[in-house]
Amino acid sequence: MKLVQKMRSRMAVNIIGAIVMLLVVFGLIVSAIGYVNFTDAFKREYSVTTYHMADTAAALVNGDHIDAYLQGERAEEYRQTKARIDTYCARMNVSLVYVIRVDTGDYGRFVSVFNSVNNTVDNSAYTEWELGHARNTTNDEYREVYRSLYEADAPYGTVYRIRPGDGSHPHITTLVPVKDSGGKTTALLCVQRPMRELRDAQRPYLIHIAVSTVILAILASAIAVAYIRTKIVRPIRTASDEATRFAKENTKGEPIGGISRYEELQNLTRSIDTMETDMVRYMENLTAATAEKERIAAELTLAGQIQMNSIPNDFPAFPDRTEFDIYASMDPAKDVGGDFYNFFPIDEDHLAIVIGDVSGKGIPAALFMMVTNIIISDRTRMGGSPAEILAYVNDDLCKHNKADMFVTVWLGILELTTGKLIAANAGHEYPILGQNGAFALLRDKHGFIVGGMDGIRYRNYELTLAPGDRLFLYTDGLPEATDADERMFGTDRVLAALNGAGNASAQEILQAVHTAVNDFVKDAEQFDDLTMLCLDYRGTTGENTYGTTA
Repeated sequence: MKLVQKMRSRMAVNIIGAIVMLLVVFGLIVSAIGYVNFTDAFKREYSVTTYHMADTAAALVNGDHIDAYLQGERAEEYRQTKARIDTYCARMNVSLVYVIRVDTGDYGRFVSVFNSVNNTVDNSAYTEWELGHARNTTNDEYREVYRSLYEADAPYGTVYRIRPGDGSHPHITTLVPVKDSGGKTTALLCVQRPMRELRDAQRPYLIHIAVSTVILAILASAIAVAYIRTKIVRPIRTASDEATRFAKENTKGEPIGGISRYEELQNLTRSIDTMETDMVRYMENLTAATAEKERIAAELTLAGQIQMNSIPNDFPAFPDRTEFDIYASMDPAKDVGGDFYNFFPIDEDHLAIVIGDVSGKGIPAALFMMVTNIIISDRTRMGGSPAEILAYVNDDLCKHNKADMFVTVWLGILELTTGKLIAANAGHEYPILGQNGAFALLRDKHGFIVGGMDGIRYRNYELTLAPGDRLFLYTDGLPEATDADERMFGTDRVLAALNGAGNASAQEILQAVHTAVNDFVKDAEQFDDLTMLCLDYRGTTGENTYGTTA
């Protein structure tokens, strides 16, 4: 009995110790792999988004005039470009946006052309470089990036500073070439973006893994003790008791199942091995699936917030303007979508209105939508007709559209004092015009989609809004809303809902259409983004024509 108890004690200690040791080793391996993947995922996400920021900012700089800027020429153009870069730096929440001309001899020096600083993003203490400020290249890593952008015609370069040694906060710097009209790289545009999310998330992640490993080790140890007691101690005790009884009585007892101590231990070992392998595989799969699901959910939530913040969503949008009222809504089919709208004053007497629908859905469409919206907004503020603006946006998108995405756009510029509206349609849905409470399709001239082929030209058309007129814009998600029987809502139902609203306010008109759509589709799943915008033109008298709803 003493020998059996001693063997039982050693077996229990060895098995439990092995299980705990394996769990600790596996926990360390999972922690290391998870930490590396966690860091790499953050870096990839920051690299891609920062590249798009830099690429968009590069479109603000005229690569033909870099030398002229450094020589003090084209001062007014320089000031305008500097102002746009400053605004872009603040809106994108990045620490630095700067343009440099690098000495291509050995890439060891560069001269500052533009430099915008936003220290509020990460409590930094950067100072803005003056035009013509010369500096030595920081290190060989930057020198090689400069060389690849100038000589290898790389689309962009990225430098990470996760643990910077100069006292600055963790950040990423993405560099893109600024080219002249001949395609030659004349300068580099650099965007520095803080990576505080990575720093803030690392410690909780490691603590979570460590606590989970300890809890799992304790739980597995408790299970192992119960398993050993049931599968090893009791059979050995039964065999020992039977042996003692037989030694004392010398009589045949009840069969105990042909217990073989060597065979039972082998079977037990194989069972433990199988159980442990299955358990570890299950926990690894569960951990990976849970982490991936949480990551995707967090990214989609953040993407949705960013997308909604990229369009005007505070209403009334212009409470101090009496010449018009405007209201819009966007309901993506998924967490993020490819529809967008925008409206903004170009000057005191002109209002820009735009609505668009990107091909596809989800995150790719949302990214393309945000880039398109930014380019349209920036280009519209530079002046020009809607046709000229769409031609510029089309050519700019085609330059970097490797995903072959495109967008339909309706763009109009309204002169508030006269009601004169100049618009251009790039493959978008027909607008709807409401006059005296009656709405009808405005079958305007459609141009080619934006982003599909460079060199496309678009055509303007004009109409004059009278006080009390309404302009209703929408994406194809409205007429193509589908019920459970796969019937579409259709343009006729859209017009019926609008005519039912009559001379209601812009907000009430959109609410009426929403109600009509919801009553039609009921519980059917939404398959496409649904975006609407309504403009109520009141004229210079600013009279409110509400209250005569049909």
